[in-house]
Amino acid sequence: MVNFEVFKNLALALPEVKEAPHHDKTAFKVKGKIFATFNHQANRCCLKFNLIDQDVFSKLFPHVIYPVPNKFGTHGWTLVQSSQLEEEVLKDILSVAYCQVAP
Repeated sequence: MVNFEVFKNLALALPEVKEAPHHDKTAFKVKGKIFATFNHQANRCCLKFNLIDQDVFSKLFPHVIYPVPNKFGTHGWTLVQSSQLEEEVLKDILSVAYCQVAP
């Protein structure tokens, strides 16, 4: 089970990532751009994918990974029930989100 501390360590292990507050969540940024947030109340994260990656991950893990159900989802923002994923899978999808926004 992946909790916030594991998520945080995986995100901060990526090059030049900074942690910052974002509304009532914790954001992870590279060069000032958010690629991931963690919602402590819901115990889930939100990752930025391109639409193809969003579609692929949503089909692989339909009950765990799904588009945000509003206009942000149509721009690649994707909710992830991180506590239901193995650490290695989360590490891989975090890397994909990071590469989506990293310069």
